Amino acid sequence: MPRISEFFGLTVYMYWFDTQKHHVPHFHVRYQGAEAVFDLGGALLEGRLGARAERLVGEWCVERAGEIREAWACAVAGKEIPWVLPLR
Repeated sequence: MPRISEFFGLTVYMYWFDTQKHHVPHFHVRYQGAEAVFDLGGALLEGRLGARAERLVGEWCVERAGEIREAWACAVAGKEIPWVLPLR
């Protein structure tokens, strides 16, 4: 699973062709041994990271919305997924 961003100890991943389980555009985040899945707007779909980490993911989604959508489009098309800049 390609790593697409990393900030404040959070590591963000996207799978290629990952449309079956969650049925919405999404990404995976790992933080301190926990994993969660978020939609592209930052809403939590599965798992838990803790309030602070989940808030940071939401802020990143707002700040990098266009880049995240572009990464998803590449992922579902099986193309190289671009790096998304971290949260400022």
